[in-house]
Order: sequence, then C-alpha cells, then structure tokens
Amino acid sequence: MSATSTIARHYARIASLWPVDTLRPALSFQSALNKRQKAVTSTSSSSSATTTPPPQESRDLNALYSLLDNRYKRTYPLSPRFLRPNSKATYYEDLMQELERSTQRNWWQGFVTKLKARLRFDS
Repeated sequence: MSATSTIARHYARIASLWPVDTLRPALSFQSALNKRQKAVTSTSSSSSATTTPPPQESRDLNALYSLLDNRYKRTYPLSPRFLRPNSKATYYEDLMQELERSTQRNWWQGFVTKLKARLRFDS
C-alpha cells in the first residue's frame, strides 16, 4: 500500500469524524477535507508512488487529529472564572443558547430577531 493512499484514507477518516457546523452548513470543513483527499489521490496517480509520506502531509494530519481529539483543550484548560466574567456571568451560556436557537429559526424569524435587536434601547 502506498503512502499516498494511506494519507487519503486518513483524510477520509477525519472528514467522517469531523463535527458538522450547524450555523454554516454550506461551508463545511468536510468538503475541504474531501477535496484535499482527492488532490492527494490525484497526485499519487500522476506521479510515482513513494514509500514515505511527505513531511508536510504528516504534520497536517497530526494537527487535524489533535484538533479532532481536543488535545489542546485538555492540555490548556480554561479556568471557570474565564467562562463566567464578573460583568455578566451568564454571557457564554446565553451565547450558546442563542446559537442553538438560531439554527432552528426560519428566514422570517431571523429577520424579526435582527429587527428587534436594532430597535432595542438599553436604559
């Protein structure tokens, strides 16, 4: 088995495991990974097969796997104080709830929400 087919299989595996972006479904990272997989397979078919993967491909795959595995989140955890600022302790929780609600709105509901936000006056 050539190294390029192994690299292509890794890209396919990462694309299948990568979480779907619900806010921007038209701009999926999976499609970028699939394009990269096709580019790797097309270069392997046009050139001679090598026995070792290029170093840049290995680094890219390692970085993708580390992001997929949340390696940096475990290595550098955020303190609870960071996620609950003194100015508004529920800011990030409210933000996550709003992001969840925004994916369930249709066009009209989104327009009305934007209009309400523009007309809101804080006292």
